[in-house]
Amino acid sequence: MNPRIPRAWGGAARAAVLAPVLATMLAMGALAGCGSAASQSPSSSAVPPMSGASQAAMENPNLDTGTSLGNKPAPDFTLLNQFGQSMSLSQFRGRVVLLSFEDSECTTVCPLTTQSMVIAKELLGKAGESVQLLGVDANPDAIAVSDVKAYSQAHGMTNQWDFLTGTLPQLRSVWQAYNIAVQIEAGQIDHTPALYVINQQGTLEKVYLTQMAYSSVTQSAQVIATEVATLLPSHPKLSSLESLAAVPGETPAASLTLPSAAPVEDGTGAAANLPVTLGPGKARLVVFFATWLSETSDLKAELTGLSAYAKDAAARHLPALTAVDETVTEPSDQTVTTYLKQLGPLSYPVGLDVTGRVADGYGVQDQPWLVVVNAAGKITWQHDGWVPLAQLEQAAAAHA
Repeated sequence: MNPRIPRAWGGAARAAVLAPVLATMLAMGALAGCGSAASQSPSSSAVPPMSGASQAAMENPNLDTGTSLGNKPAPDFTLLNQFGQSMSLSQFRGRVVLLSFEDSECTTVCPLTTQSMVIAKELLGKAGESVQLLGVDANPDAIAVSDVKAYSQAHGMTNQWDFLTGTLPQLRSVWQAYNIAVQIEAGQIDHTPALYVINQQGTLEKVYLTQMAYSSVTQSAQVIATEVATLLPSHPKLSSLESLAAVPGETPAASLTLPSAAPVEDGTGAAANLPVTLGPGKARLVVFFATWLSETSDLKAELTGLSAYAKDAAARHLPALTAVDETVTEPSDQTVTTYLKQLGPLSYPVGLDVTGRVADGYGVQDQPWLVVVNAAGKITWQHDGWVPLAQLEQAAAAHA
């Protein structure tokens, strides 16, 4: 079950989600405005000029710069982590806490939130040791300790955070306290993709809403890390900085070459790492995936099964198959190459989308995501989820 999250949480969509969050915080006491720019009047002489980086971030539709929550007490709770250990939010006083709400079977926005949290902590260097990463399960149909453990393992997070769960009444109480909307609709999970920053005294600093944009993962991490750095006594400088301006996607109309993730079988029994190219000139079937899909599907069988499509495509003049790993959400590039090595040589190339620009340019909204692109570089068919071989070949032939 996957959360159905809008493409971007900007404008009206973000306002609609933030309204109940802010209403809850107002009920708890005074609120200190919305974000560093929106909470102050541009005409006030006390307001310093906005930096170029801040301006770029505010104008980036795929990046949430955060909303101030007025330093009100963060509601305490006690749940179980992925090891079955009882943990309370209050036990982390003295640390900055990054608290996110994530579906334990999510294949859309949650992996972006998870990776942003990890990168944010890494950007703080040694000072990151004073930061605690917490997740709370937001999937009412997958609340067992084994569910949060499976998600943690799939994302290489087992020993990097505490992913908390409990009984459904316990979780609902936490969701309500933090104004997390959770519902099941047509078999899919809807939930507010919120990440809270809680200071060392246990008070709420800011809330961030993760955008469904792969290219903004590291930018989101930088924004969060910058906020956390202001709370730490050493005010550490981040280990690296990048532009916070909107990142253009790599559309199917653009010719590009991706790093190869695995050797390709050439039909003679030999295998070699061939360049992974995308772009106009010939029809293509592009399959986007990530190794953490092994938690929710038989990924090994799906990827090896695609070799049959690749062989049939050559014989039947179907669109050539290229797979793209959404590496920006993986623990590392090595995670991908190690996983694919276990499968042996495939009959199609697998590229690494290390920036997320390809996924955004191709309009990817979930994993796996299947796209047929014609020779002119236009998307003619897209599908969310795995498709049986016969249906996949039929769709590819019909939309080439």
